[in-house]
Amino acid sequence: MYSKEEAAKLRQQFWISFGQYMKPVPSASGSTVNWINYKTGVKHIFFKMDVDHKKASIAIQLSHPDEEIRHLIFNQFEEFKLMLTNTLNEEWDWNLNSTDDYGKTVSRISTELQGINIYNQQHWPQLISFFKPRIIALDDFWDNVKPVFENLS
Repeated sequence: MYSKEEAAKLRQQFWISFGQYMKPVPSASGSTVNWINYKTGVKHIFFKMDVDHKKASIAIQLSHPDEEIRHLIFNQFEEFKLMLTNTLNEEWDWNLNSTDDYGKTVSRISTELQGINIYNQQHWPQLISFFKPRIIALDDFWDNVKPVFENLS
């Protein structure tokens, strides 16, 4: 078992390693991107990557405070579901009403990898193999659809 400080340091080391690994990868538009803290450029739409001692997840998170607008944005994503699925080469879970880490209601489109532990450095290659193609695919998808969402939020 790790102390809070040791656990925080390991988490930080993983994300630094992932960031260094991804640094040479350009975005779909050819520009430099901070893959760990991906900026969609549209308020209330986030690409989130997370990992703990049980699972890793990557998600599109919609956090607009107005439920009707959040649902409208989610519905717009549903219009692009086939394109997203084809870009990712896999089906993701679609959840209109979910709860974030702070107890706030959000909408999420996500996938998870179970049985993975960020505190086990031997799992890091699997984590990188999980996150890398998915965040690149999300960027590719976003490069094509972002203009539609800029006017919604």
